[in-house]
Amino acid sequence: MAEALKALLSTLRQSRALAAKQDIAAVAALLPQANTTAIRLGDDCAAIPDGDGYLLLASEGFQDSFVRAMPWFAGYCGVMVNTSDIAAMGGRPIAVVDAVWSETSEAAAMVVKGLQDGASTYGVPVVGGHTNMRSTHNSLSVAILGRACRLLTSFDAQPGEVLIAAIDLRGRWHDPHPFWDASSALCGTKESARLRDDLEVLPRLAEDGLSHAAKDISMAGLLGTALMLAECSGVGMNITLDIVPRPDDVPMERWLSAFPSYGYILTARPENVSEILNRFQERGIAAQAIGQCTTTQRLDVKWGNEVETFWDLTQTPLMGLSA
Repeated sequence: MAEALKALLSTLRQSRALAAKQDIAAVAALLPQANTTAIRLGDDCAAIPDGDGYLLLASEGFQDSFVRAMPWFAGYCGVMVNTSDIAAMGGRPIAVVDAVWSETSEAAAMVVKGLQDGASTYGVPVVGGHTNMRSTHNSLSVAILGRACRLLTSFDAQPGEVLIAAIDLRGRWHDPHPFWDASSALCGTKESARLRDDLEVLPRLAEDGLSHAAKDISMAGLLGTALMLAECSGVGMNITLDIVPRPDDVPMERWLSAFPSYGYILTARPENVSEILNRFQERGIAAQAIGQCTTTQRLDVKWGNEVETFWDLTQTPLMGLSA
């Protein structure tokens, strides 16, 4: 098991998705911290103080290869992943805008159809954007506006808090991509309302003061996302892989590389963990306490009886963004 854990962590450490997170450091170094934002660079959304709460602003871009291969799903994801970012901050979505580049109107139509289907599924209107149907490539970018009363952030995890993973396991793979999709099959059905209600768990946790720190599981996978949260908060984490929510027939390496349509990590004080788990589980979302925040600034991983360090932030920063 020791060699298996070392090999697993080595593979994940060298993944393209995690390398992409390291690229953030070079860009972030060029950007001054905006005085008008409550949240520093590195969070799922910018949080702009507004009245008694915050406006939330985020965007996602999609590579040409993905848009070409799966144009409808790319459009759908434009809404799905942005609403996930809003929820991860403890907010609710208001509206999206999109920018579409395509070689033909037919190619654009499939992307826009997916975008509109996602908007209908998640109850978020598309209110404008940019269109270019005389491009040399097919690409998509979607930005979202939301609002939060109280925030969940990447900068408020504290040593001693429990790390929780909540993932919707009622999905399927979009081969050959690492997308675990528990959403699009409900598009256009009466059950689609469930997806909106599932997202509502996050802002209610924030408003009830049960958690202050969260991130949605991104292309960097569960460990990469936990590492991003740890770096921003200036903490370490211990994670036990055996208790991470996972479909029965999915190998550990593939699951830890997955980008789930509904997947979050949160931290909470020990006395609040049971209530948080109950709220997710009542919605049919698999949720478990998978570890703890520490003072080490390392992400240490246990599998079976073996423990290995996945990443030491004191030696190698990831995004170069910290509390």
